[in-house]
Amino acid sequence: MSVDTSTAGAAPGGIGFFEKWLSVWVALAIGAGLLLGNLAPGLFETLAGWEVAKVNLVVAVLIWAMVYPMMVAVDFASLRHVGDRPKGLVITILVNWLIKPFTMAGLGVLFFEVVFADLIAPADAQQYIAGLILLGAAPCTAMVFVWSQLTRGDATYTLVQVSVNDVIMVFAFAPIVALLLGVTDIAVPWDTLLLSVGLYVVIPLIAGYLTRRYLTAHAARGESGEAAVARFTAGIKPVSVLGLLATVVLLFGFQGETILAQPLVIALIAVPLLIQSYGIFIVAYAAAWVWRVPFKVAAPCALIGTSNFFELAVAVAISLFGLNSGAALATVVGVLVEVPVMLSLVAFANRTRGAFPQN
Repeated sequence: MSVDTSTAGAAPGGIGFFEKWLSVWVALAIGAGLLLGNLAPGLFETLAGWEVAKVNLVVAVLIWAMVYPMMVAVDFASLRHVGDRPKGLVITILVNWLIKPFTMAGLGVLFFEVVFADLIAPADAQQYIAGLILLGAAPCTAMVFVWSQLTRGDATYTLVQVSVNDVIMVFAFAPIVALLLGVTDIAVPWDTLLLSVGLYVVIPLIAGYLTRRYLTAHAARGESGEAAVARFTAGIKPVSVLGLLATVVLLFGFQGETILAQPLVIALIAVPLLIQSYGIFIVAYAAAWVWRVPFKVAAPCALIGTSNFFELAVAVAISLFGLNSGAALATVVGVLVEVPVMLSLVAFANRTRGAFPQN
């Protein structure tokens, strides 16, 4: 999804039409996937066979369509401001990399090995835990710009936070995922995990950087480099949207029979995700309040820890465990849950703006 929210069709307050109704589109895509999965199972079996080195080629193309636009929007020149106003950045890094992955894994184990133990088969429980771990270890890269805009956050500072997170993600995502999967006794195929990080983080990041440099250097007469980048990402936004929805259709097409046989599973997966989202926001937002971080930095720094880079989580889940795995299903449920949760937190942040310093 593009991080540009100034294009035509943006709703009042700065959120685009697609972002505002993302949960609705995902729900419709889920319905389409379930229907097609039961009407044309042979089609999905054929698509599942199109893979190289455990990477499904169809899904790889769709994930790239989602990830590439957001990588173009990341300006690594902003890293020179990394030392400016360090409090918000410290909170973001601590929450995203030292708290969030571990609380998500803990909640996954608590609910699927204890609370829901009588409702879920042990093998399925391990898959759902793995999917939750992948979500918890992937902090938001794109949608946080939307949340920042809705709280009238500092756009430049938000860009610094995202850029730092992306750099850390290149080196930290695979080790953290491997550690937590190992703790939960899930076998870690290191070669596939590293390949996934290379395919879905490193290569898109490099491609986005090179594209951004080209756009900035070849901006039209009278157009700034930033305007050229915004125009480009807005133009390819429909491709990104279709990539997300097509991925959801594929995943639920493969999961169709399982889900129709166990409809309760979606609600069960959503429970730890909801607790994690609201809990992480409280931790980050409270820390910013105690540390007297200005609101325009405090709100985005709390929201970036709450939101997930679900495109990466979906891609890695598919690579590690397969298209029809419970892990892949759990990451897609994360997409369904995220937007209504984030909009509720945006509303809460705006109502409590006065509790924070404004400058």
